[in-house]
Amino acid sequence: MPSNPHMARPGTAAMHADSWASDTYPFLGPLGRNPKVVSTAKAGGLPALCSTVNYAARTHLIVAQCTNVGTFTLRLIDPKTLKDLATFKLPARPSTVTAVTGLDVDAVLTDTSGGAYYYLDDKDRAVLADSNFHVRRFAHVRDGEGWKFKVTDDWNLKKYVPHSCPTWSEPEPKGVCDPVTSVQPDWKGDIWWVTRKGRVGTIDPKTGRVKVVKLKGEQIQNSFAASRDGVSVVSDHALYKFRADAQGRPKAVWRKPYDRGTRRKSGQLDQGSGTTPTILQGGLVAITDNAEPRMNVLVHRMSDGELLCKVPVFKPGKSATDNSLIGFGRSLVVENNSGYRNFIELASGASSHGGLSRIDITDSGCRTVWTSKERSPSTVAKASVPGGLVYAYTKEPRKDGVDAWYLTAIDFHTGKTVFKVLAGTGKLFDNNWAPVTLTPDGAAHVGVVGGLVTVRDS
Repeated sequence: MPSNPHMARPGTAAMHADSWASDTYPFLGPLGRNPKVVSTAKAGGLPALCSTVNYAARTHLIVAQCTNVGTFTLRLIDPKTLKDLATFKLPARPSTVTAVTGLDVDAVLTDTSGGAYYYLDDKDRAVLADSNFHVRRFAHVRDGEGWKFKVTDDWNLKKYVPHSCPTWSEPEPKGVCDPVTSVQPDWKGDIWWVTRKGRVGTIDPKTGRVKVVKLKGEQIQNSFAASRDGVSVVSDHALYKFRADAQGRPKAVWRKPYDRGTRRKSGQLDQGSGTTPTILQGGLVAITDNAEPRMNVLVHRMSDGELLCKVPVFKPGKSATDNSLIGFGRSLVVENNSGYRNFIELASGASSHGGLSRIDITDSGCRTVWTSKERSPSTVAKASVPGGLVYAYTKEPRKDGVDAWYLTAIDFHTGKTVFKVLAGTGKLFDNNWAPVTLTPDGAAHVGVVGGLVTVRDS
């Protein structure tokens, strides 16, 4: 599929790898040949989860958004040593205040705002929506003192988004707080953004013009995807296709409701689809619903929204996901997160109900090709196209209470496990919804509660 001209090259640009959120890479990951593990997770250290890890191809460095308890940081990292070359402190999320003052840890662990859904543009600059309602563009540059981040552009959204958020001095404000969760460009270069409480907006980076619409009674937990044909957004009620009008205002081309179930299931961050839409070859877009007792993979036509097929996945009562589908040609891979809530509540030695399934889209509908029994509690799984491998971050239940976490490679064609590499043991190695990220040097990176884990062939 063609590359968005306003983003970094496919596989290096965003949490879901590219503009259409395929979660695939055009280069190899580790092949299990005498693999070596490097980790920054250390016993006794403070949590430092890297939610998103992208690769700047021009400088061959990692750009990551990470959190250390309530502090958010943009980090420039050496991919071999995992040492910081530069850092930039970002505003803390309002949910951190809520968690501390209201003893509501779930408020933080279900919050996708703060910059995790950022992207690298065509010049490898990070474009990020922070918790202070600013969208900023960061270049990383080198001078006589070393590397540093430089803000090159700054767009303030406070005029367009309710921003009376909890603070340490006023933990319960009277106003409304609507965090910005994700940013990404369309194919004309406008920067699109969405908020938790259902706002969809655009920024013209040349003029600074901002336009926004509100989805009534709907929330947006996930990121979105963009192709030449439009922008695909999923709320907790419906799947949308948007285009911007002549003034840049988002206009819904179509809206397709789905079965959102009756509750937030174990393995999800809210009641609704847990997937960022995945745009596929042939003008298709796919999500999952929240149906009971089994969720379905849904495939729509991008042009008019017609539902082409749906297929139920995993066992009744044990079927949920809050991670994007992998879009590989006309195939999808879906992961089962049922049984996982967060790293705090996951009991020692426990895991999710497990399962990854490959779904093929045919002229007569959808069919399940294989189902792996691997248990990937919460990672955004990825695939290497030339390697034919699906990479997940897995954990098997153990009676001895040991939490052993593995980078696991699954054959895309057969569903068989090819190899596993022990990343580490204990709570610090729980990825808590962070993705697997492949980089062009053949490495796989996973953000974990204690920092960052990298696996590469020796």
